[in-house]
Amino acid sequence: MDTLKVTLIQADLYWEDPLKNRAMFAEKIESFENSTDIILLPEMFTTGFSMNALNLAEPMNGPTLQWMQDQSIKTGAAIVGSLIVKENGEFYNRLLWVEGLGTLHYYDKKHTFTLAGEDKVYTAGNQKVVFDYKGWKICPLICYDLRFPVWSRNTENYDLLLYCANWPAKRIAAWDTLLKARAIENMSFCIGVNRVGEDGNGHNYIGHSAVYDALGVQMSNADWEHPFIQTIALDKKQLEEHRSHLQFLNDRDEFTLT
Repeated sequence: MDTLKVTLIQADLYWEDPLKNRAMFAEKIESFENSTDIILLPEMFTTGFSMNALNLAEPMNGPTLQWMQDQSIKTGAAIVGSLIVKENGEFYNRLLWVEGLGTLHYYDKKHTFTLAGEDKVYTAGNQKVVFDYKGWKICPLICYDLRFPVWSRNTENYDLLLYCANWPAKRIAAWDTLLKARAIENMSFCIGVNRVGEDGNGHNYIGHSAVYDALGVQMSNADWEHPFIQTIALDKKQLEEHRSHLQFLNDRDEFTLT
């Protein structure tokens, strides 16, 4: 597939209220006028960025996975976002990639946010995930992972790098800069979807969800400090032309993470 349509949903979240958040996102998804291939939701989209894992965690086959499967079936799109999952007695900030009742990929956040004590509540993942979808190689990551370029380095020749986040307003300049940098250094499309509003801890979020091409050009143009839904078409031929002409990835450093 040469063209991949990706829909970003930037929204305010109901604090620690999965039922309300699922209903809110379902309403937004139902409002789509056009078809899409991927629907991206923020980090911990059912709860906000909460450390209350004991009371909020779901099993992998819990209500949110079932909700994501239902939404994927209705839209024909992959649904992507992170939530709090409990597995084998451990809590994870886990990104789920859901394609109907069939394909399921997941990624556990590698870099837990020590400033908020996430490392004391959630078990860090240790596996980078890259998979194929409609002829595109995709690498999904979560929020704080954005600050660590070695973890996202494009040694797998992926085409699309995704971040779901709860990135606060006070450090939004870093979000803007690093998203653009990850696109440029990895010669890849790079997308970040963030939230807006204020969470239960009084932290403010102003979104800035965005799509960048492999040269760092911003493709999204929504009013990015307020709730929005925007669909962007990614052109794989354009990506391949940039890579073939510039060949920057051919000169990358070779290394293996241990």
